[in-house]
Amino acid sequence: MGRPLNAYDRALLELQKQILRMGDYVAGQVDKALAALKAQDSNLARQVIEGDDVTDNLDYDIEMAALDLISLQQPTNEDLRTLATVMRVGKELERIGDYAVNIAEVAERLTRLGPYFKPLVDIPRMSDLARAMLKNSLQALVDRDLEAAREIVRADDAVDRLFEDLYDELVGFMKRGPEYVDQASYLALVARYLERIADHAVNVAEMVVYRETGQRRAFKDYQGPQKTVLPGLGK
Repeated sequence: MGRPLNAYDRALLELQKQILRMGDYVAGQVDKALAALKAQDSNLARQVIEGDDVTDNLDYDIEMAALDLISLQQPTNEDLRTLATVMRVGKELERIGDYAVNIAEVAERLTRLGPYFKPLVDIPRMSDLARAMLKNSLQALVDRDLEAAREIVRADDAVDRLFEDLYDELVGFMKRGPEYVDQASYLALVARYLERIADHAVNVAEMVVYRETGQRRAFKDYQGPQKTVLPGLGK
């Protein structure tokens, strides 16, 4: 039988629960943004945009609670790594929330451009993969599962391949004629945002490794496919 939890232990557990609640909320934001995109639903897109304040507030609350524990308890070693991990994961989730808003903003614009010139297939597939990566990285955090964390970086390869294939396809449509350019450009942005969400899920997984081992940038030597910086879409 373990020792009884003291107030500090309970505060650490509560912080980790807050991270999971934030993760659930952010994942819901991504889901709603993709639903707005597929249905060309401007009202749903607006809900995602207006809901971003909740994400920001959750991140702020987590950061302040972690800083309070650091200043009052002066933790060392594993406890300090846990608090550093919680704060960093909060920031990663906040950025994912921002990308959900970006997708919703694109969805709003696309509602004014009429029906899609082709069914959305690869973007929902990318979304499903990125969403699973986020879920699995947070579960690895809860379970303290290093192998599950390392699986996330391998899952990112599939997202990268889908992104590059879809980008090439959309560029091909743009070359067919000006009637495709606006829609294809916006959809390429959405694909880029989803690829970045997957990258942030990898960052969460990397923090799982840091928490357990103290190793920072655990995946920097991973030899996966080389990421391509594509014209007009930034890093």
